[in-house]
Amino acid sequence: MRVLVVNAGSSSIKLSVLGDGDVVDAATDIQDWDGDPSDARVTAFLSDAGRVDAVGHRVVHGGTRFRGPAVIDDDVERAIRDLVQLAPLHQPRALWGIDAVRRRLPDIVAVACFDTAFHATMPPAARTYALPREWRERWPLQRFGFHGLSHAYAARRAAELGAGRRVVTCHLGAGASLCALLDGASVDTTMGFTPLEGLVMATRSGSIDPGIVTWLIRDAGVSISEVDDALTHRSGLMGLAGTADMREVLALRGRGDAGATLAFDVYIHRLAKEIAAMAGSLGGVDALIFTGGVGENSAAVRDAACDQVAFLGVPSARTFVVAAREDIEIVRQVRDLI
Repeated sequence: MRVLVVNAGSSSIKLSVLGDGDVVDAATDIQDWDGDPSDARVTAFLSDAGRVDAVGHRVVHGGTRFRGPAVIDDDVERAIRDLVQLAPLHQPRALWGIDAVRRRLPDIVAVACFDTAFHATMPPAARTYALPREWRERWPLQRFGFHGLSHAYAARRAAELGAGRRVVTCHLGAGASLCALLDGASVDTTMGFTPLEGLVMATRSGSIDPGIVTWLIRDAGVSISEVDDALTHRSGLMGLAGTADMREVLALRGRGDAGATLAFDVYIHRLAKEIAAMAGSLGGVDALIFTGGVGENSAAVRDAACDQVAFLGVPSARTFVVAAREDIEIVRQVRDLI
């Protein structure tokens, strides 16, 4: 079965076709994609990609309904659309990707693979916020978790590598999150209701005191939209060092730049703190898995984080670097479902 994988990001769309043995037969990364379903670059790739037997779409949010992949029909598409308010940056792009590919391949079965679904195994204690009952009953105010496709692939690789029962996967890229795995299932994660919670990221703040938000709006007169934009696009490494690229942060830090040094220290402090929290959810840790652009390529980040959590026995536990392959996880889910 040759599967077309569609990963629509916030400003781009990645298309790839995987065949036997999960070999990538064709791939393209279209930047500055505005969602136009008739984009000539999308059309050209699909025309040249050869036979496609099924399509797998990455969809960030599955809400409380989707605990696994789902064949896309009118009902599933409506459900995805209803979740736009929970993921306003990514959910519309996924819908645009579904539309763009369906116009070219209308008779090919398409499957939605949800980032949140992997974390549906979290117990109530891990996914429940201590909020008023009437709020929780009226709205889906719970911890969903994200990067599930990446964590799921890392979990399978951890099992193949014999990493042990208690594993913490560290997806460190522009977005970043950890997942506590027990026997391959998610029991806790650092992201919550939105992808803002948890670790310091490239441009996202990670967890902050919610009182800061209410103070900024009520007392400082900052608008809700400005607060949202700042926490999502102007915080994290960008807010501390003036750059969202960890490579540049490390280079500036090496030259003694104070902002970059602080940014690295804050990043590692939060990373180590959250690794320890994930270990607490597991009752210990047998291995750490690093994946994502920063996790795979920055030995400085891995070494600093492991040094900070040495008390957990991590240096004597196994630490692995796993290439992020959401495409392979999507293909596996598509094949299993079909």
